[in-house]
Amino acid sequence: MLSLMVFLGNPGATYKNHRHNAGRLLAERLPFFNALGWKKKFKALYGSKDRAAGTGASGTGPGRVHFIMPETYMNLSGEAVCKAAAFYNIDPSGIIAVHDELELPLGTVSLKYAGGLGGHNGLRSMKTHLGSAGFWRLRIGIGRPPGRQPGVWGPPGSGGDVARGVLGDFYGAEAPALEIALAGGAELLTRLLDVEPETLLAEWKKKNLYSGPDR
Repeated sequence: MLSLMVFLGNPGATYKNHRHNAGRLLAERLPFFNALGWKKKFKALYGSKDRAAGTGASGTGPGRVHFIMPETYMNLSGEAVCKAAAFYNIDPSGIIAVHDELELPLGTVSLKYAGGLGGHNGLRSMKTHLGSAGFWRLRIGIGRPPGRQPGVWGPPGSGGDVARGVLGDFYGAEAPALEIALAGGAELLTRLLDVEPETLLAEWKKKNLYSGPDR
């Protein structure tokens, strides 16, 4: 079972609503967010909670799940993850990283195990510090908007100036799709407290949760 849930992003008010902070935004949608007893630990904000009775990894007790939001910048996220994993003796396969995903459309949530890093600096840092990419990911689609914002994203298909795009706030028109995706992701993480992630892979491989008008 998963024992460490990591919400990737950049700390501070300046970055709070950036596309790159989708992971941290999702954390705040967890129904038990305020009950986690957040405190500074492992170069991160840290909280924890017990699983439901009888669902511990050993099968003999409830077990405990740990949550962190690294307080370093995104490209150093692996430092906090590695410290927490080492302290609680958690293998990479017991970790899930919650992060923004450029290659998925806004409104889509995807559960995935291991694989490539997609150029994501937070995932790259985790792999470097853990010595493995064999951890779970909950990917929150932020999409590649068409080139309607000159100088921000570039023309369609160009990949131009992606860094400036992900380090910008979501547009107002994106709010409905974003909120539905964050709520769905929070529901998925809540389920993952007490079941093996493999059991939800088929349902959440690439789940489009938004059926509203085009963004």
